[in-house]
Amino acid sequence: MLIAGFPAGPWGTNCYVVATGQGAECIVVDPGMDATPGVAEVVRENKLKPVAVLLTHGHIDHMFSVLPVCGTYDATAWIHPDDRHLLADPMAGISPETARMLLGGDHAFAEPDEVSELKDGQALELAGLRFTVDHTPGHTRGSVTFTTPYDGPEEVPAVLFSGDVLFAGSIGRTDLPGGDHPAMLHTLATKILPMRDEIVVLPGHGGQTTIGREKATNPYLQDLETQNL
Repeated sequence: MLIAGFPAGPWGTNCYVVATGQGAECIVVDPGMDATPGVAEVVRENKLKPVAVLLTHGHIDHMFSVLPVCGTYDATAWIHPDDRHLLADPMAGISPETARMLLGGDHAFAEPDEVSELKDGQALELAGLRFTVDHTPGHTRGSVTFTTPYDGPEEVPAVLFSGDVLFAGSIGRTDLPGGDHPAMLHTLATKILPMRDEIVVLPGHGGQTTIGREKATNPYLQDLETQNL
């Protein structure tokens, strides 16, 4: 599997391009602000063809460039229905002060021509890749994660694209519109903690980690494990 990731824009949002290998179709995960040139570079260098954009949630720092990326490559955008409204109205998920400070100027937003909705537990097959979709509300109502299968070669661990649900040493904030801290704790307890330790976590911000490392060091997960004893 080929995974190329890079931080984009003033928020440093991680955008990922994923394919089975060079010269193949690919998917793009969370093309945030200023992500378009980075996507184009990865696509050109590896002779890839984007066919889908997967959005872990509808916050503007994760989907700012979804329209140009989908338009350039004739790709379909995938998002959970609870966050779909943010494609055309991203300001509904962010404070006006933050929007003015970080965006500046006027920007037009709209849904891409092709939008498909994600479901909890869905087995998604795109570009020769397979993902399990988990609805993981808390950061937003429509937050999701994407996990690659556990049944690949032993030397290739499963990968979790965690968006803003789980970071190295922390979790996503829940104080923005659509955030819900009890829902986030429920997500962590029922979706994240049961995962296998060896799964590699590729988060929406910051460096990669593993589920095992987060169980051992992340204070939010440690608190939940203590409560379950």
